[in-house]
Amino acid sequence: MSTVGKVIKCKAAVLWEPNKPFSIEEIEVAPPKAKEVRIKILATGICRTDDHVIKGLMVSRFPVIVGHEATGLVESIGEGVTTVKPGDKVIPLFMPQCRECNACRNPDGNLCIKSDITGRGVLDDGTTRFSCKGKPVYHFMNTSTFTEYTVVDEFSVAKIDDAAPPEKVCLIGCGFSTGYGAAIKTGKVTPGSTCAVFGLGGVGLSVIMGCKSAGASRIIGIDLNKDKFEKAKAVGATDCISPKDSTKPISEVLSEMTGNTVGYSFEVIGRLDTMIDALASCHMNYGTSVVVGAPPSAKMLTYDPMLLFTGRTWKGCIFGGWKSRDDVPKIVNDFLAKKFDLDQLITHVLPFKKIQEGFELLYSGKSIRTVLTF
Repeated sequence: MSTVGKVIKCKAAVLWEPNKPFSIEEIEVAPPKAKEVRIKILATGICRTDDHVIKGLMVSRFPVIVGHEATGLVESIGEGVTTVKPGDKVIPLFMPQCRECNACRNPDGNLCIKSDITGRGVLDDGTTRFSCKGKPVYHFMNTSTFTEYTVVDEFSVAKIDDAAPPEKVCLIGCGFSTGYGAAIKTGKVTPGSTCAVFGLGGVGLSVIMGCKSAGASRIIGIDLNKDKFEKAKAVGATDCISPKDSTKPISEVLSEMTGNTVGYSFEVIGRLDTMIDALASCHMNYGTSVVVGAPPSAKMLTYDPMLLFTGRTWKGCIFGGWKSRDDVPKIVNDFLAKKFDLDQLITHVLPFKKIQEGFELLYSGKSIRTVLTF
């Protein structure tokens, strides 16, 4: 029974309103329109950003299907789609690449104008492909992967090698690429350097893997939760410290530990105070500090401009600085070539219907990445 051109009925985890649990519903997924791709999801990771929608910390329209870190197979394509075909293994991209806007055309840019970080919740033509109980259900960040089938715009999908294991490479759709790229692409960590990484969740560990890959000789992991130190060292951290272990500011502790040689620091938490701590922790003249953790919306930051005046560089980073359609297939190839190990980041694999349990693991701090399989 071919589903091409037909509405597909399938299961999805719908958020009807903020601060409520997921509801597994039967939804209807319309066929792709021109320049759109319908995807059967094989595996999807649970990321803290999805939780920001649940908690109302991120703007979204409701009801909504969240999820943005996944691997799938192309089920069907709309008119005019040329870059993927039915049966292709793909990763949906929350950071699109239209290849036409200013950011896409600039060699250093990747924040495509087509990205939906403002919570529009619709595809490029302004409408949604999801409905449930007769009501429209909105998309999330051009992806929506907590469903058996989704529809994305062609500029929001990358074809990857068929040999890639879906339950692992789904992390390349967000968490791993974000951290790894923050070190090698945005921070441009140099061989022999010293790095400090604030926050040892899945993305923080990926930053450590990027620093190691770039040849850093000393990588210091910083977290209040010492249970995270063992895993950080397993992926490449040379030292781990908790700010609670000293009465001195963490920047002083790091300066004393390293003889004032921290060339690169990374804030991978999304807290205003740690952003300033990370900035103060890199060398006052030649240090670079990268903000990787998504900051809380509608909050302002106050800092001493002398921190920058002396020569430090303060950088932001979205999706690791990668151009998504160009770079995601290459990162998957690097994984297949065993240049890095994603197993270290995946602590739990659960069936899709246990999505609520997956989020409980996130809240408890017991998981790094939980992957849901279909």
